[in-house]
Order: sequence, then structure tokens, then C-alpha cells
Amino acid sequence: MSTVTNMQTHPSYPELTRYLSKYPSSAGALFQTFNDITFAQKWTNVELVDLPNCQRAGIKGLRPSSDDGELPSTCIVLPCSLAESISTSYFSAAFTSLGESAPKQIYLAICAEDSSTVYYKIGKGIVKPSI
Repeated sequence: MSTVTNMQTHPSYPELTRYLSKYPSSAGALFQTFNDITFAQKWTNVELVDLPNCQRAGIKGLRPSSDDGELPSTCIVLPCSLAESISTSYFSAAFTSLGESAPKQIYLAICAEDSSTVYYKIGKGIVKPSI
């Protein structure tokens, strides 16, 4: 069974189909990240966000509270594959696509072909790291 056929039979496919066809080069990363966030990470209020300047869709959702007592917060995730080249202009395009609703930070989800996903927090401009 092909990867596309597997995607089409997955319960999340109907929600993703518009962006999977609009941005086919990032379809795999979007599919993998969306499913990781909704099923494994248990985010709520998950919705897709069009990021035309990045030629892909992002994911907006409410991250659950953490073990250290951090309250749930709304986050934006920018999915990409491990094989893609990214640059600072790429992140600038993401913040520009979000416009006035752009948060101070976004998460970059890097997806590998073995289904592992790593998340990096990316800030807008120069951000002092927390110590």
C-alpha cells in the first residue's frame, strides 16, 4: 500500500486534505506533525494555519500543561522534513505570514522518515536564552 493511500485512509486526512494538496512538497511533514501533536502530544483546539510565504501550512493549538506546572498555552508549529534546507529568512517568512497574530516564538517540527519528530523553539529576532 502506498504512502498516499495510507494517508487517505487515516482519520485525520479529511481535515488535512486541503493543505496536503495545496502544498504537496511539505505534505508528509504536515501529516506527521499534525498526527503527533493531536494523538501523541494531546494538544487541544488544533487548527491549521495557511503560511503562504513558507509554501506550507502550520499548526496552531493549545499545548497541554507540563509536569513543572506550566499552564497550557497556544502555540504555532511549522512542520518541515529533515531533508529540507532552512534559513533565517524562512523563519522571517513564517512570522510575516502570521501577520499581527504572530507570537513571539514558534516551534519548528523537524520530521524524519522514521516517523521521529523533533521540536525546536524559534524566537523572533534576537532572544536571550532562559537560564
